[in-house]
Amino acid sequence: MTGSRPRPCLIMITDIVIVRHPVTACVPVNHKVTLSVRAEGSGILNYQWFTDNEEVCGGTQEDLIIKAQKTQLYVCRVNDSFCNCVFSEWVKVKVLDIDKSGLPVQWQGEPHIAVNPKPQTVQQGAKLTLRCIAFGNPAPHYQWYRNGQPLQDKTSDTLQIDRATAEHRGSYLCSVSNVLKERWTEPVDVDIVQKDQLPCAAPTATDKVALLIGNLNYSNHPGLMAPIMDVHQLANLLRQLDFRVVSLLDLTREEMLAAIDKFIQLLDRGVYGLFYYAGHGYERSGRNYLVAVDAPQPYRPENCVCVQRVMLSMQKRQTALSVILLDTCRKWYNQHCIPSVIMPLGPSGNTVYGYATCEDAEAYEVQDGGKSTGIFTKYLNKHILQSEKVTHVLEKVSEDLGRDPLVTGKQAMEIKHTLKEPRSLADPIRTTGHTRELHLRDACWRRANDLPGKKRLMFLCGVEVEVSFSALFSNVLVAFATVKTSGPRTQDCSITLSSIPVLEDTFSSPDRSEDMDNLLFKTSGNPDYTLRLCALQKLKESLVIKVDLHYTHTESKLRLTESLQVDIGKPLVASCKLYKRNHTVTACKQEGASAHTMGNISSTKPPLHQTQDVPCRPFTRKAECAAKVAVTRSNEPEENDENELQDFTFGH
Repeated sequence: MTGSRPRPCLIMITDIVIVRHPVTACVPVNHKVTLSVRAEGSGILNYQWFTDNEEVCGGTQEDLIIKAQKTQLYVCRVNDSFCNCVFSEWVKVKVLDIDKSGLPVQWQGEPHIAVNPKPQTVQQGAKLTLRCIAFGNPAPHYQWYRNGQPLQDKTSDTLQIDRATAEHRGSYLCSVSNVLKERWTEPVDVDIVQKDQLPCAAPTATDKVALLIGNLNYSNHPGLMAPIMDVHQLANLLRQLDFRVVSLLDLTREEMLAAIDKFIQLLDRGVYGLFYYAGHGYERSGRNYLVAVDAPQPYRPENCVCVQRVMLSMQKRQTALSVILLDTCRKWYNQHCIPSVIMPLGPSGNTVYGYATCEDAEAYEVQDGGKSTGIFTKYLNKHILQSEKVTHVLEKVSEDLGRDPLVTGKQAMEIKHTLKEPRSLADPIRTTGHTRELHLRDACWRRANDLPGKKRLMFLCGVEVEVSFSALFSNVLVAFATVKTSGPRTQDCSITLSSIPVLEDTFSSPDRSEDMDNLLFKTSGNPDYTLRLCALQKLKESLVIKVDLHYTHTESKLRLTESLQVDIGKPLVASCKLYKRNHTVTACKQEGASAHTMGNISSTKPPLHQTQDVPCRPFTRKAECAAKVAVTRSNEPEENDENELQDFTFGH
């Protein structure tokens, strides 16, 4: 029997088949996302990605890598040389510009809950809304539960019940899952009440703004130590309470007034405003005065900043809460003056003064080893995050300070207020109806906090250096330089940094720099060189960082130097141009006063308070003024002299 062997049958794929479609994702802004499609067909397959019916430039591969900036739809077209064409499914990359602080650095796409639902008390018949927002790649699936039972058709990030009834009362939680993992929110209670049972709405702020000033390097008065750490730690705590914070060190009187101008312009109806000062100060006839670093010896009220004028200006902006916290002395300017009671300067309420000490008394700071702190601010920082009425928080501060043996009988805190609502520094922010003002405030605030980005510099010898920046305060910038790669013929590389123009480091002396160096240690990592740039408020031109690279050439053995420059513009508060404050009106008034007082300015700078001999010893924050100099009543400004109001020029 003869026959032929069967020939193998060749199957030709004539159609393109997508075997894996891209998937929808929900990610934070600026997150890198990879969209993937897999297809099978005859010959070479070509790919083209589209978004909103427009071709994605460069999107001609199976995988599309994007840096998500806004929510968009994507689709991929796959075609072959036989004119066959097929499209993938449309997918959405949802971009959320919300807090991502808890997102792991090496996030792989598993669900991460960014917004948890909150407990609610809802009037019967009103709308009930619970929200849970999560990042995920693939985008997460939501399932809501009440009292442990899944709710049918409640599978989106928002649970909404248009008319709540008693049966909707209970404990709610949400399951968030994708193919990688499942997460659960914490359970929250929802209470449904009759109209007459509904509690009063909790106070809210339309925004929160804080200005913190610490003066320590005085030209003509004893220097202080604690304001460095006091201002830095308080600024970090206020940020946790959602305050927009500007923190400044060592300001002249004109710079203080200019900074207060900018601060007042950020305030508006419904905003919480907080002003904090640590440094030398005094009290005269019921008015408190803050001593600028350039105040002469002896100083007068016109050389200082009046606190009550700051509060009056805050009230004029119709703030919902105005708080002034003063860690400074209140010794009388003239012992022969009759003490007067501080009366409110405006008719509005919700104003709070927190004084580190009582009338005609001194406030103290303590240095123990390398840590310096004002005793008032030490206890203020301990309690400030508590969600209680602001006056209750200050009462706790007062109680702790009163129990401190270092200042027993020397310092006792005082609180004055016109608070008419139970407002707390921890109250939530609600911007409904105030978004335009919020955007304007946000733009102004960002200018004062604009931090330069990292810079990579490639030198001719092949060495690559990274220059990065950190803000210790709004007017103190730190530049770090690190060698990232060595050149082929270089060894023993080292770096030095300098600035153009030169900005003096006022904290560089051994008895001054320890607290500042402690802050650097926490933020720097391990750089090869660090440059601290102080007093940015005085900067009138772009700041240039000069990077000098020193190395040994491996062949010639010569020690060589190469230099590059980086222009970082006007960083942080330098962009606010505090030196340009409009003070034309006050210039004439102060010209005569300067001639009257400058003759008594000390020619040598007084020494710092130091603690080498007695650790934990408290030191006063009172500057020595004209206690031994006879000052006649006629030469002093009257208590109700309203000319000081000319020192403030506010935008509305």
